[in-house]
Amino acid sequence: MAVRDGAPGRSVTGRALALLAAFDAEHPRLTITELARRAHLPLATAHRLAAELTSWQALDRAADGRYAIGLRLWETAALAPVSGGLRETALPFMQDLYEATGENVHLAVRDGFDALYVEKLCGHRSVPLVSRTGSRLPLHPTGVGKALLAQADPGFVRDYAERPLARFTPYTITQRGRLLREVHATASRGYALTSEEMTLGSCSVAVSIPGEGAAPAGALGIVVRSVRTDLQRLVPDLRAAAEGVARRLADTTDERGGRPRRT
Repeated sequence: MAVRDGAPGRSVTGRALALLAAFDAEHPRLTITELARRAHLPLATAHRLAAELTSWQALDRAADGRYAIGLRLWETAALAPVSGGLRETALPFMQDLYEATGENVHLAVRDGFDALYVEKLCGHRSVPLVSRTGSRLPLHPTGVGKALLAQADPGFVRDYAERPLARFTPYTITQRGRLLREVHATASRGYALTSEEMTLGSCSVAVSIPGEGAAPAGALGIVVRSVRTDLQRLVPDLRAAAEGVARRLADTTDERGGRPRRT
């Protein structure tokens, strides 16, 4: 998402970060002019910063002059706890879910008002999706998002429901009262359901991954074609996977803290 702050008093670091933030899923490759415009920077400033970021390999400049995120930035981002901890721990369980169902399997965490997709497994016959690893979507129309909302602090849920709720299909829940009822129902039954709320032709089921405290470590979800009506049959496998991830995360924490491993 492009930075909207056009204040001239931004630091050099702020301007460099604005340049990096100019890229998003819809704009993975940008010319220097587009970079300057989206980052709200003078062209000369954008050109100088882009050259420095390219030399560090945070940006990559193609033969056509367009810029893209560089490998070194990706390498650095891979060190984030959500990637090296949660993602690596959950991936074997996600592979088991995919092998058992042949459907799209998602891992997401809550970042502000969005579900940030940390990992995704899909196959040739899986239903096409708009989500991708590293992308973010609102919480209310997605299964993983609803699962995360159901475990969030009540004040956060109220604040979320008060915001304008984007509509993606005719079936997206955009009414405050209806969303609050859906979140309550999700918390009561222990899993989230969606039906063509994000994308026509697909529905999903998701569960939260228990964390050390009240907040969940993340959420696991499976997305299938709408013609499939047995979503509840996927819940036991999803719950088992989420509990397995939680146990592995707890074991890792115990080992790093020098405490006896749980059995």
